[in-house]
Amino acid sequence: MMVAHFILAHAYPDQLCRLVNRLSYSNTVFFVHVDLKSNIHDFELALANNPNVHFIQNRVDIQWATYSMVEATINGFKEIVTSGLNIDYVNLLSAQDYPIQSSKNFHTFLSDNPGKAFMHCLDVETEWTEAISRVKEYHFNHWNFPGKFKIQNLINFILPNRKMPEGLIPVGRSQWFTVTLKHIVFLVKRIESSPHIVKFFRYSWAPDELIFQTLLYNSSFKEDIVGNNLRYIDWSEGQKNPKLLTKVDFNSFMQSGKFFARKFTPNDEVLDMIDEAIK
Repeated sequence: MMVAHFILAHAYPDQLCRLVNRLSYSNTVFFVHVDLKSNIHDFELALANNPNVHFIQNRVDIQWATYSMVEATINGFKEIVTSGLNIDYVNLLSAQDYPIQSSKNFHTFLSDNPGKAFMHCLDVETEWTEAISRVKEYHFNHWNFPGKFKIQNLINFILPNRKMPEGLIPVGRSQWFTVTLKHIVFLVKRIESSPHIVKFFRYSWAPDELIFQTLLYNSSFKEDIVGNNLRYIDWSEGQKNPKLLTKVDFNSFMQSGKFFARKFTPNDEVLDMIDEAIK
């Protein structure tokens, strides 16, 4: 069972190094996408002594809640597929995530659940209704030009609601997931062969929380999906970003049964608490 951890990073090379060291295990490799705005040399230096780390070459300048996050993720998927490594599972992480169980437990769990896709696939129309406007309205946040939001509002006022291409059922929630290599191969091919789908999601808000889940859900792989992305994420503060976890949250996430939690600030004492608990 080979696991590839695909990590999206934009800051804090030392925190990334700590994450990689904690996840290092037999038959484990790492693919790291460093935001194009960041100095990749700092990250390369931090991980220079780890031969199992591969940096994504085709980097993207990621802008929050835009299609650029999808582009960065797809670029990483492509390099994972063409790496020639005999990978079984791909685990998509942020550099501010951290494991809350041992790597041994995680690998055992995946070995016991072959062929499954662990991701959130809430139905937008019935379960995740706050996301309806993401797909039914036009969003111009992917582009940068004067007055774009005034034009966006005008277009949404004049034009009817957008319709999903090919009658796809939109699902999603969290952008972070764990799926097999065959799922990654499917997603890469599906997106490469579907410019109309790419065009649709370019005009969606935070499409990284929708596109991969929607494409897999509306495919022959639907039965592989387990509606649990194996991550503890606290949205209780009602903000656009999840709560930053601290020692106050320790018992809650350690007792959650999840394998990862997010997100953490660098060098927070709670990371030491996690390490000690896993030991």
